[in-house]
Amino acid sequence: MMNKRAIRAIIIKDLRQVLANKMVWLPMIMVPLMINVLMPALLTLTPTLTGTADADLDDLSAMLAIVPAAVEPGLAELSGLQQWVLLSSSYMFAPMFLIVPMMVASIIGADSFVGEKERKTLEGLLYAPVSDGEIFMAKVLTGLIPTQVISIVTFVLYAIVVNAVGYHIMGGIFFPRPNWLPLILWVAPAVSVAGMGAIVLISSRAKTFMQAQQAAGVLVLPLVGLMVSQLAGLLFLGASTLWLVGAVIWVISLWMIWVGAKTFRRGKLLASI
Repeated sequence: MMNKRAIRAIIIKDLRQVLANKMVWLPMIMVPLMINVLMPALLTLTPTLTGTADADLDDLSAMLAIVPAAVEPGLAELSGLQQWVLLSSSYMFAPMFLIVPMMVASIIGADSFVGEKERKTLEGLLYAPVSDGEIFMAKVLTGLIPTQVISIVTFVLYAIVVNAVGYHIMGGIFFPRPNWLPLILWVAPAVSVAGMGAIVLISSRAKTFMQAQQAAGVLVLPLVGLMVSQLAGLLFLGASTLWLVGAVIWVISLWMIWVGAKTFRRGKLLASI
């Protein structure tokens, strides 16, 4: 049985270090605000700002072709501008809310062990009376807490901005759509867990923070591919698809955490100090 008190102590210590390091917490705030608040607002307003409000928007053709009628039954009856607002806000930016948790996890996870090396605090942690698995789990949970907080706060801000920008176009509050419940509460946490499990292991083997962060950046690529696939009309992230995708990711995530907790050895880190 794991020592919850020791794990909690490590988490509190690490969170304090995160808050004390501007190079760690500032990107975790600025990047989500830019890509999940500012960019959606500008994209939603694009047709109005460019004077194409009543035109047929060719950019929607691929996505319109794959949107199931059961998901958006009245979509065809909306004007071109209304279709743009609905699809851009509800579906085009949905994958970004999976990329953000992975990005935040990569920042914190990359700092988890290699950051301790650079701050000369790793030796004290490794000699603490806790097991290897408890150290690994504490580092993973340290990243999950701010990751989920940032995801929820960003989603709330996104909902406010999207509804404010599109209110007069849609004739009322129209967001969130049904696909956002599994996205935020099911898939995003699964992505965070998978990301933290992999990134903490990367950090335990990296020599510098930059090396760990660069290696962790590769983990974002599958999510970028998911976003590109949806924008190209190859995939539709409806609610049923997201519940299924989330289940698969959770299986992978829990397996990665189990493997990480079993294979992490502090002796290798002690040898590198």
